[in-house]
Amino acid sequence: MINIYTDYDDCLCETAYHFSGLAAELFGIDVPYEKIRYFDLQKSFSLTDEQFTEMMIKAHSPEVLLSYEETPGAIETVNSWVDDGYDVSIITGRPYSAYDASREWLDRHGLERVRLYCLNKYGRDSFTVNSEFSLEVEDYYRMRFDYAIEDSPSAFRFFEHLPQLKVMVYDRPWNQECVFPGENYRRCHDWQTIRKLVVPAVPREIQTL
Repeated sequence: MINIYTDYDDCLCETAYHFSGLAAELFGIDVPYEKIRYFDLQKSFSLTDEQFTEMMIKAHSPEVLLSYEETPGAIETVNSWVDDGYDVSIITGRPYSAYDASREWLDRHGLERVRLYCLNKYGRDSFTVNSEFSLEVEDYYRMRFDYAIEDSPSAFRFFEHLPQLKVMVYDRPWNQECVFPGENYRRCHDWQTIRKLVVPAVPREIQTL
């Protein structure tokens, strides 16, 4: 069976576009999506600690999480993998307090068959009091994947234990200057490209011919 990891924000949905608008709405800071140079949004928007906390709390409210637009081609592609019998896990850095709304977004968009895990990828639990995460790091490291779809260079460290993993880096402004850790990383500009790169495994009996 082929096992696939996919990130949530800015892979399945257009989160950064909303953050750009939110920074303008809350603080009058105008940084268009195309100018978001760092995955660290506090740095990209030049926010104080208080402003960053306020923005993150607002961004993770249910009404905001449910408003995100789908990344074109994402839902169709993931569902095609499920139809083909692939095992797909969505592993997000959102806090577990955002799980219910995140799950509802997936269900509304036709991804009710795909599992969702919250993993503390970036230490963001500081903006949610007493939050718990549904997937502990040690449990994550026991999981195995053949392919991964990720946009954040900060998340690449979570792939170091899988040397054969093929990583499709979804092209975003904040990963333009990053250096990929290895030859198994491939920049992808759309889900059509990603879909072509995920190929069925060769059956063992064919490999031995």
